[in-house]
Amino acid sequence: MSKSRTIGWVLVIAAVGAAGYFGWQKYSDNKLAAEAAQKRAAQQRPAVPVKISPVEKADFPVYLTGLGTVQAFNTVQVRTRVDGQITKIAFKEGQFVKAGDTLVEIDPRPYQATLDQAKAKKAQDEATLANANLDLQRYTKLGEFATRQQLDTQRSTVAQLTAQITADDAAIFNAQTQVDYATVKSPIDGIVGLRLVDIGNIVNASAQTGIVTITQIEPITVIFTAPEDQLADITAALAVTPPKTIALTTDGKRVLSTGTLALINNQVDTTSGTVRLKAVFDNKDHALWPGQSVSTRLLVRTLKDATVVPDDAVQHGSEGLYAYSVNQENKAELRKLKVSQSIDGKSVIEEGLSPGQQVITAGQYKVSPGTLVTTAVASSDQSQSKVTQE
Repeated sequence: MSKSRTIGWVLVIAAVGAAGYFGWQKYSDNKLAAEAAQKRAAQQRPAVPVKISPVEKADFPVYLTGLGTVQAFNTVQVRTRVDGQITKIAFKEGQFVKAGDTLVEIDPRPYQATLDQAKAKKAQDEATLANANLDLQRYTKLGEFATRQQLDTQRSTVAQLTAQITADDAAIFNAQTQVDYATVKSPIDGIVGLRLVDIGNIVNASAQTGIVTITQIEPITVIFTAPEDQLADITAALAVTPPKTIALTTDGKRVLSTGTLALINNQVDTTSGTVRLKAVFDNKDHALWPGQSVSTRLLVRTLKDATVVPDDAVQHGSEGLYAYSVNQENKAELRKLKVSQSIDGKSVIEEGLSPGQQVITAGQYKVSPGTLVTTAVASSDQSQSKVTQE
């Protein structure tokens, strides 16, 4: 009885073991079949369409960016130097004038009368001098018949009248200057502003109010600031040649004018840790206007043979910057990057990519490492991106 029971238990355990083995075998076969099916599906999955761009080797300009204010090269508040009534205004507000152009005419008649008097006085003194010279010649010819005192007195008279002629010349010059001042002329080339007086007004040389303000805008200057830790690079660039400076709209999207750095201010602002710079622009097209706010780019150096990629290729991840490159099998490979500079849609790669490789610039969100891709070369025109600095 005991032996039969034991045999029964052995048969039951053997049956359970056999059932478990066959169940596990079937599960393994199903798992392998599923994995094979997934692999076949992956192999049959269509390639992901992306755009690519080559990694290039090129010279890369390094710009220092900032904000600046346009200032007129020269600003003159035109005032009268004589008193009188304005009889003519010869300019229009906002007009471009050249140095020497007439702006305002003041009634010159009182000053012309003074000039005429000075000229008449000189003519009178010249006649008196001529007569005195004739008397001197007569006394000289008389010889011993003329006393020494008479001869010396006549010589003194001639000398006095000669000095008077010189004084008359000075008076004429002064009177002519007053007449010239009655015609107010532009001292510089520039744009006239709003008129501050009207025709018929009485103006005075002692008045603080001017006639009009003229600003010289050809050339024109831009005052901007730079961090003091960039001073060494700026000084080194200025020592070689005046660095190129670009003025842009405040949003940095449109170039207004290109000029050169003229000078570095002689001290650093300790409160802000910045130094003021002045750049000069030809401004022939009047794109820059006094008081205008602009963005600035100062070329401090150029990186030779840098590794450059489009900004669109550079992605931001939890572990830093990365990009997808495309290998010879048209599969995506993840590359961790180190970027040093970025401007105008281009970035300089210090680590992670080499010239000649291809990087994905569009369609990265569909890609993972090893994904098969179909490529189209991206356009070389890159949209302008925000400027970053070192």
